[in-house]
Amino acid sequence: MSAIVNYSPELSAWIRHNLDRGCGVDDLVSSMVENKFEPTVARNLVEAFWRAHHEGLEPLESIEIETALDDYRYETPRLPAGTVIRTSDHEDPVLLRLEQPVTALLGNVLSDEECDQLIEMARPRLQPSTVVDLETGEKRLAEHRDNEGMFFKLNENPFIARLDRRISELMNCPIENGEGMQILRYGPKAKNTPHFGFLVPSNARNSESLPRSGQRISTLVIYLNDVKAGGETVFPEVGGLAISPKKGNGAYFEYSNSLCQMDPRSVHASAPVIEGEKWALPNGCRKGSSRRPDETAGVMCCRVFLSPGGSMGPRRRRRDGTAVPAAFSDCP
Repeated sequence: MSAIVNYSPELSAWIRHNLDRGCGVDDLVSSMVENKFEPTVARNLVEAFWRAHHEGLEPLESIEIETALDDYRYETPRLPAGTVIRTSDHEDPVLLRLEQPVTALLGNVLSDEECDQLIEMARPRLQPSTVVDLETGEKRLAEHRDNEGMFFKLNENPFIARLDRRISELMNCPIENGEGMQILRYGPKAKNTPHFGFLVPSNARNSESLPRSGQRISTLVIYLNDVKAGGETVFPEVGGLAISPKKGNGAYFEYSNSLCQMDPRSVHASAPVIEGEKWALPNGCRKGSSRRPDETAGVMCCRVFLSPGGSMGPRRRRRDGTAVPAAFSDCP
């Protein structure tokens, strides 16, 4: 299976800066792996930049790598067993379970009233998704992200504290390991390209928190409204499994093990919203405590996007903008 790695401008600048300083490929890869970066992705990224650095070429916004489905080692799921998961204030039926990847559809995670209250609290705080422009250092709208979002602080108020606790118990994840409740709104035609999610060590917040907190290991996406058409959570490597967004239900999946491997089968996407809008609450869990109680949640992600096919190797361009074929020799 081929996967396209779309890296952030911050990560690009970090690698280029250290190559300019004379750091070696192995040193940079080791640093990224120590910060819980997936080893195969780390090496492919650094080698792509190394070749561009020495050949007067500049990588595009992504590189293409091969991922082996059979290399991932499955471990005991973190999600509690049983047909019903009981928390301190709730009972949630398990409507669907998969072993590879570890995936579950949970019913009645939030009530209709709780979903409505979250939307109303989040609506005035929504911000368009942005990225940092590598040339100017200024924020700009993200062309590949079609949503608006915001974060709640941990225990921001009694209502949020109650939901933080429930989600923590559902995911079998200590509350301090959660990344916090993020609310996303997808308008008509909005989507999210097939991807994995993992944390970028070059970002200032992440470079401090990764050694303490570890990598992201699981996610629970709770649907806050019924979408008239579209907006499914799709798993392309599981026969195109599509989970329809039903108000109050949650899609749970794990994509990392104790070896810091990413499960290739966990690649997922949000299908385009065909009619209406989609409100969702994604909550990630990390291996260790992710933030202090007074911190606003939010982490810088580097997403690995699924490739529709093509040859192995970085997708590159010359500094004058002309294209370069993808296939080339490995670095010595």
